[in-house]
Amino acid sequence: MKVAIFGNAMKRVTLGEVSHLLEFLELRQVDVYLSQELRQEMNLRDYPPFPDTDETWEEFTREGHMIDFALSIGGDGTYLTTASIIGNRNIPILGINCGHLGFLAEVQTNQVDVIMDQLIQGRYTIEQRSLLYVEGEGGHLSWPYALNEIAVMKSGLSSMINIEVNVNGEHLHTYEADGLVISTPTGSTAYNLSVGGPLMEPHVKAIILSPIATHKLGVRPLVIPDEWTIDLKISSRNGNYLLSVDGRSRSLLNEVQLHIHKAPYTTKVVQLEEHSFIQALKDKLQWGK
Repeated sequence: MKVAIFGNAMKRVTLGEVSHLLEFLELRQVDVYLSQELRQEMNLRDYPPFPDTDETWEEFTREGHMIDFALSIGGDGTYLTTASIIGNRNIPILGINCGHLGFLAEVQTNQVDVIMDQLIQGRYTIEQRSLLYVEGEGGHLSWPYALNEIAVMKSGLSSMINIEVNVNGEHLHTYEADGLVISTPTGSTAYNLSVGGPLMEPHVKAIILSPIATHKLGVRPLVIPDEWTIDLKISSRNGNYLLSVDGRSRSLLNEVQLHIHKAPYTTKVVQLEEHSFIQALKDKLQWGK
């Protein structure tokens, strides 16, 4: 078996967990590739780097190599970063939580040895999670894919922004708000939840639109089919707005209109035998308590 390990090299707890994991995997004769960041920070030159560019990946696969799993060591932010590096390379991701909530990175650090044995023994399933894709008319976006959400927000201390939304070419509404969160079912427990959007089981084929601090009581979060397309035209007094794609933010001019639809590939998520979405709601969000 071959695995690639990713983590936030700036966090000491992550480095400790990576060291423990490397010892465990070596005993079980598992081949390990390290992210460039971890390999450099921990000075582990004996481990080959994960081929993260298109050129190195093409060479890697052309030589007949493959990676069975990606291990994300950290919180949900690290998991999202790992998912962006994996991209469409069809590698299942297992999240090991060194952070706080950990809805994506569900495995706790005290479970790692047992969980890794389950992985080696094939006691798991692979879930397909949909992503969103955003393109900006008049502006280049370096990473346009979101596993959790795409959000447009007012910039700095400026007043609310106007967000004209069209779905499937039909005008839906012009939101007067601090912003709008457009979420996948996977991301329903993230930013969408904090602005009052609905929770959604990750396999539901839908997209959620949840306004941020809207100024109209009659406007509520909306769920639409994930095959629909969404077009946004934003206007603000200061001439720009913020676009956030899974937490990566950049400022765009009002002239940049956005087109959003379901991405052409999915993220593969490793789920272990005891996984339960309902139980995760109870444990992590104190659902019903």
